[in-house]
This record gives sequence, structure tokens and C-alpha cells, in this order.
Amino acid sequence: MAGNVVEFTDANFSTEVLSSDAPVVVDFWAPWCGPCKSIAPVIEELATQFAGQAKIGKVNTDDNPQVAMDHGISAIPTIMIFKGGEVVQRFVGITPKTKLADAITGQL
Repeated sequence: MAGNVVEFTDANFSTEVLSSDAPVVVDFWAPWCGPCKSIAPVIEELATQFAGQAKIGKVNTDDNPQVAMDHGISAIPTIMIFKGGEVVQRFVGITPKTKLADAITGQL
């Protein structure tokens, strides 16, 4: 993963996301997904913008099917914001950076 973007997996999701004190943004994606590739630079920019305030990362749904299944991922990209281990916002499809940034700011 690039820069400040964390890689979340079936193995570390509980520790890195559900137990985090900071808000966590999770981008559920797959390498073959065109829209996922389109939104990847936005995720990287948000990770830099909110470094030290929120944790921002990605779950490759092909490699980590359990996390995707546990969270009802039926379309990608799906971006979820977690706070206190709970999903507080969910975006499906390409979402504008400003909308995501406002949603993250609202959880800080």
C-alpha cells in the first residue's frame, strides 16, 4: 500500500479497525475492479490529509473474503467509516473526495 494507506486483512481487521481508538476508513476493493482503481488515488490523498487523525486503509476482497462477507460487501468499491468498532457511514461506488473528507471530519 502507498504512503499512509494501511492494508487490512482477515487476520488484522479486528485489531486494526474494530479496536482502533481513532476513526477508520476502509476501502473494500479488488485488483480487477476498474472503479476501485479510479478511487485509489483519492484514498491515498485522504490518508495523507488525515494522517495522525484517522486510520485509512484498504481490504482486498479477493484475498480477504471473510471480512468482506462479515460486512455485507456486495459491490465494490465500498468505503466504510468505523468509529468505536461500529460502521458509522457507508459509501458504495465512486464517491467524491470532498464527500469522503467531510464524512471523516465529522467523526474526528
